Amino acid sequence: MTNLLPPPQWRRTATEIALTLFLVCVARSSLAATYSVSSGSMQPSLLIGDRMLAEPFAYGYSTASLPFGDRLPRGSRIFASLPRRGDIVVFRGPAMPGTTWVKRVVGLPGDHVQMRAGRLWLNGRKVTWHDDGPGDEEVADGSKVPAERFTEALPDGRSHPILKRWKDGPLDDTPDVIVPAGCLFVMGDNRDNSADSRVPVGQGGVGLLPLWNLQGRVELVLASRDIAVTTGGPTSWIASIRSGRFLHSID
Repeated sequence: MTNLLPPPQWRRTATEIALTLFLVCVARSSLAATYSVSSGSMQPSLLIGDRMLAEPFAYGYSTASLPFGDRLPRGSRIFASLPRRGDIVVFRGPAMPGTTWVKRVVGLPGDHVQMRAGRLWLNGRKVTWHDDGPGDEEVADGSKVPAERFTEALPDGRSHPILKRWKDGPLDDTPDVIVPAGCLFVMGDNRDNSADSRVPVGQGGVGLLPLWNLQGRVELVLASRDIAVTTGGPTSWIASIRSGRFLHSID
């Protein structure tokens, strides 16, 4: 059988194709990426139906940043940098690497993190907050249930809103955890409805999040629609648009 290409040329062509595919993946990953919010774990900062924009290069790259990264070998990050406390990050779910999750970073490597009676403690100090009064939580079917809103101020001066529905929730008290090197402690702003670092991976949570899993930092909400509005045609689709959340900045 006659080869269509001489062996050296065949290898060169295969190498060029592989390099081209690699550069396409890198270029795609280095541009801004968008994600849809499908759960209420980050309310009130992110609502179900939001379309958020993330900066993939914010913390460097790992294979988690690449398309089909859940099927690639894990390793270290290149051009790596740590998130700041308070950053909202998107990442591959440790229990389900094929899915992207979103949470807020509250603990960095070496930090002591603990929940006591519903309050966050960092490095032996209770994080300050103030009560912003009644609010509500949007649930999966679009209906709303009562909740209390607070503003929480992290030690480095960054503040963000949170929701609380119960005074004695199942995640309100946790052991004191020292965040190991190469990991982060992340939480949802909806403190009573978030499977985050307070919940082990084996129970469907995030556990201590490896830096490898990071895919980027959330910058803003591009667009949003109200899932409670049934979209059966152009009129109802327009009615579902939350125009006030277009280009909405994230705390």
